[in-house]
Amino acid sequence: MHNSGLNETATAPTRTETDRQGPVGGIRVGALAYADLPLVISIERRSFRSPWSVGMFALEMSKQDTIGLTAVEDDRVIGYLILSRFDRAWHLMNVAVAPEARRRGIASLLIEEAIGMIEPRDPVTLEVRPTNQSAVRLYEGLGFRAFGLRPGYYPDNGEDALIMWRGDPEAAGVPRESFGEIPAGT
Repeated sequence: MHNSGLNETATAPTRTETDRQGPVGGIRVGALAYADLPLVISIERRSFRSPWSVGMFALEMSKQDTIGLTAVEDDRVIGYLILSRFDRAWHLMNVAVAPEARRRGIASLLIEEAIGMIEPRDPVTLEVRPTNQSAVRLYEGLGFRAFGLRPGYYPDNGEDALIMWRGDPEAAGVPRESFGEIPAGT
């Protein structure tokens, strides 16, 4: 298992220790730090109808098996990701890019970087709105496949969530018969 170094008992790595220049020009990927949360919350509120609170981010960051990353351009956070381990699978909990920085491959860069930090055989799951076709296509392009629906998942409108996996969900203990029907066109 990998630790992002962001739990409260560990010392968070400094940007110079963790930054990596990504393939997207001028973007650095580094560890998410508590000091990044004001900009992260700003992006979160501009990105989602039901945004996470500061407390939700802090809770995930405090967990031993969480990877938190930021995409930084010109010393400003323009994207972030939270990937947490649950039992035998990783869960892509949250990923967003500032509206003004979208369509540049930054979300893909963050996801690929996070997945590169875990064991290659470890399955990864996520939930996404089936109506968010650009996100569904992004995840499909990164090797995720739809495996069912989580009814009424989104609290703002009761929309179902499309459950997607990269890798074998059965390796995470998810029995095949639990995969629900996938809506046509997804």
